[in-house]
Amino acid sequence: MSDHTDSTLERSTRRDALRYGGALAAVVSLSGCSDLVGQSDPTETSETGSYSVSMEPTGEVTFESVPETWVPYGGDYADMGVALGQVDGMTGIGQAGEYYTDIYDELPGVSVDRDRIATNDLVEAEMDKELFYEMDNDIHVIDPGMLRNWFDWTQSDIDEISEHVGPFVGNMIFRRSDSWHDYRFYTLYQAFEKMAELFQERERFEALTQFHDEFIADIRSRMPAVGDRPNALLTYEGTNEPETFSPYRLTDEGTSKKQWNDLGVEDALAGTDIENLSTENRSELDYETLLEVDPDVLLVRGHEQKSAAEFRDTVLEYMRDHPLGSELTSVRNGRVYRGGYLRQGPIHNLFLTERGAKQLYPETFGDVTSDHDLFDRQEVAEIITGDR
Repeated sequence: MSDHTDSTLERSTRRDALRYGGALAAVVSLSGCSDLVGQSDPTETSETGSYSVSMEPTGEVTFESVPETWVPYGGDYADMGVALGQVDGMTGIGQAGEYYTDIYDELPGVSVDRDRIATNDLVEAEMDKELFYEMDNDIHVIDPGMLRNWFDWTQSDIDEISEHVGPFVGNMIFRRSDSWHDYRFYTLYQAFEKMAELFQERERFEALTQFHDEFIADIRSRMPAVGDRPNALLTYEGTNEPETFSPYRLTDEGTSKKQWNDLGVEDALAGTDIENLSTENRSELDYETLLEVDPDVLLVRGHEQKSAAEFRDTVLEYMRDHPLGSELTSVRNGRVYRGGYLRQGPIHNLFLTERGAKQLYPETFGDVTSDHDLFDRQEVAEIITGDR
């Protein structure tokens, strides 16, 4: 990581609008329940225009004005920014290849300039501090714990960028299985609320929260009884000819499993000692182990660039021809599907929940290859664009 002279550390005057507060704020968090929407904003703006956002692990950060430029690590927070009307200020992302933006094409007036964002891919740049100086962002929506544990940053590195470029706000929320993450986790909508506080976009947040709650309630009201639901095994394997599979536990409660938990699917690994994928656990399951579990539905991540039909013609077709894979109940019944994004935000989640409902309960919600919509795209778009 590069060092910088004092002259290089000189930043624009808007840096003076960002400063750390001293104590943790007492913040009421919303977890996606519409009965809380409409209550007073837990982060009040003072008479001077300043306001604070408190989020573990960084604690309270105080702002004199709303950040204009920002960078998230993952697609989850990037999607939150899009939902809050902040896409123009997003200067880059942690992994451009894992930020899926095709869904925005279904929302009139909502778009993301992928090429512009991809020019500042933090992981591709090996999280070099030089890029942080070049981007010159007002705020970094990145969990510092990830920087320390995945990219060998020291606390002094984090303090340097916080002081000379912009502070950090963020929490790794997509899974809960890493031992280093020994501070508070947030649900998707709790984290989304923090971003709404950051960008002072309470109205959009509340509108999308209400839409989400009503959508989930409608889906749940139509789901089959518990005894009639399939179990599912969520895995990762990014090749078209899978031989081993990395396991996820649906009981992990990370936000990447939100749609499956909302849809009430049983974890096929329940009762086993197979652990969730994490920084420490990189184990993989072979076909023999899969046959012992033999899930009703197999959900495979790593294929989000494919359509449902393309996935069936490649991955499922390979498994149908495999001497052991062909014996799996899910393969015989054609119930092997794409497993969804690792990092999903609130807009992503609406689409992934719709897709998951079709994957799990096609008799109720229609086949996953159908074009039948389960929620109103126009209404979501109007919330995002501020036209509602």
